[in-house]
Amino acid sequence: MVNAGRIACIFTPFALCLASLVCIIIVFLGGWNARSTTLGNYYFLKADLTGFTVNNTGLDPVPGINLDNDVLNQALNQAKAAANINDFYTIYLWNYCSWDGSDKYSFCSKREAYFAFDPVEVWGLENTGVQNAFPKELQDGLKAYKAVSKWMFIAYIVALVATCIELVVGISAIFSRWGSFCTAFFSTLSSLFILAASITATAMFSVLLGSFNGVFEAYGIKASLGPEMMRTTWLAVAFSFGAGFFWLLSVCCCSGRSPYGGKKDTKRVKVEKTPYTYERVGSPYLGPQGGAPPYGGAHGQQIPMHNLGPNAKGGAYEPFRPSHV
Repeated sequence: MVNAGRIACIFTPFALCLASLVCIIIVFLGGWNARSTTLGNYYFLKADLTGFTVNNTGLDPVPGINLDNDVLNQALNQAKAAANINDFYTIYLWNYCSWDGSDKYSFCSKREAYFAFDPVEVWGLENTGVQNAFPKELQDGLKAYKAVSKWMFIAYIVALVATCIELVVGISAIFSRWGSFCTAFFSTLSSLFILAASITATAMFSVLLGSFNGVFEAYGIKASLGPEMMRTTWLAVAFSFGAGFFWLLSVCCCSGRSPYGGKKDTKRVKVEKTPYTYERVGSPYLGPQGGAPPYGGAHGQQIPMHNLGPNAKGGAYEPFRPSHV
């Protein structure tokens, strides 16, 4: 039978694991519903093009970047005229969404695994040659972003699966420490992958943010990280590591076994706890006690006291006996 202390001990890591799972699910649900403004706020990166101006032929070269402003300005001019550029873009794990300031609902692209946002493709700049005008550092950055986004997606998937298994196996932790040990293993796996995914997302989109603003800020295009998404993914990390700590604690402490181990053991423990009493031992001179056979050989004959003569003098050891001089 499981005691209440064991259940209370398992409740804390189970609740933390559930909270981590909710945070991971929110990361996955970001951008799924174009009509949901709540889920729409959980983005990794947002690009604001409301200040974009199409007549920027007089711009100075972008500091630190060897970029032909005329080529980029002409390409953005064509994209804006063709209505390929909206006012806002938000990047999620599966897709991206875009909308204008006057739109009631946003447009969200088709969800796909290993998604990576490509501004050249999204804005319809493939045939303008603008990608060749980008500096090598920016081109390499976009390629690295596409490659790293695959690893980030896999890490989130593994973390989601491991957390679900952790919840299922966590039920067995109520009954034994072995269940806690198995649950702690999946909790460690989940914690490591959600940590890796969060670090990757934070670093990758921070680098993309710097590259994006470095190239397009001169054209009135600004980008920013999503505070809700970053907060959610790191909360998932905190909850996951907290759950793992308490799972390990439940392995060492909070035993689910009763201290008496059942009715039979309960009686035994109670007997052991009773105070010790004096039990008289039978004497060969006073007769049998408690049904013990009498002393005196195989035929049970008792030895009378008068047959036992006095002890011989000097036969017994008497310590400290004074000697006569």
